[in-house]
Amino acid sequence: MDWGIQNRLNRLIQKDGKALFLPIDHGYFQGPTSKLEKPGETIKPLVPYADAIMMTRGVLRNCIDPAIEKPIILRVSGGNSVVGDDLSNEEQLTSITEILRLNASAVSMSIYVGGKYEHQTLKSFSRLVDQCEDYGIPTMAVTAVGRELEKRTARYLGLCSRIAAELGARVVKTYYCEDFAKVVDGCPVPVVIAGGPKVDTALEVFEFVYDGMQCGAIGVNLGRNIWQHQYPVAMIRAIRGVIHENLTPKEAQGLFDQVKAGKA
Repeated sequence: MDWGIQNRLNRLIQKDGKALFLPIDHGYFQGPTSKLEKPGETIKPLVPYADAIMMTRGVLRNCIDPAIEKPIILRVSGGNSVVGDDLSNEEQLTSITEILRLNASAVSMSIYVGGKYEHQTLKSFSRLVDQCEDYGIPTMAVTAVGRELEKRTARYLGLCSRIAAELGARVVKTYYCEDFAKVVDGCPVPVVIAGGPKVDTALEVFEFVYDGMQCGAIGVNLGRNIWQHQYPVAMIRAIRGVIHENLTPKEAQGLFDQVKAGKA
């Protein structure tokens, strides 16, 4: 592996081989998402506990202090919206020049396997890989499902993740699901968990993160489960505990309760 790629990956993935990425890029197709109306303010108390922050160039330029020391994963695709005809109508929008100008440690882009614009997104992602490999910048593929949440099965996500790796992704972001080990086992590059089933409690989040890690994921790329929570700092600290301190879900719940009560 080239030195530049390895150096950037080492900033993202910590010495224990694990990572907690915090995405705040949702506005690129959702607009001013709840709790993310002012993204810079939302993440201020969370940044110390994240290993990297994922966002678009617009939010990076306008909302983030250039003195930030955390590595940035730059969302470089778009062209779709929640009110458009098809969420899969997405492609690369940010140039390699802009990626370099903003000093991104990695880039991310969605692929829509099985979607109406599958070919467009896969071709666009492949071109992004070519551009970024020339300059030593890792690419992270996001296995998007659009509005078809029922697609989140091990068979489908395993297909998406393997295709992303075959096209050159250095990291794959995909959803947690039943039989998640099958997804990870079939993907020859590191996998981070994008999210899981709709849950009602913090403990259930800790449970799917813990199980995903046991199945071989290196960490998470979780946003709404953290910054939309009533106690976001307690959430990110507990999830960090699962990832980097090998806490069980019950131990993570204990840490969450302590932080929530101001005792940790």
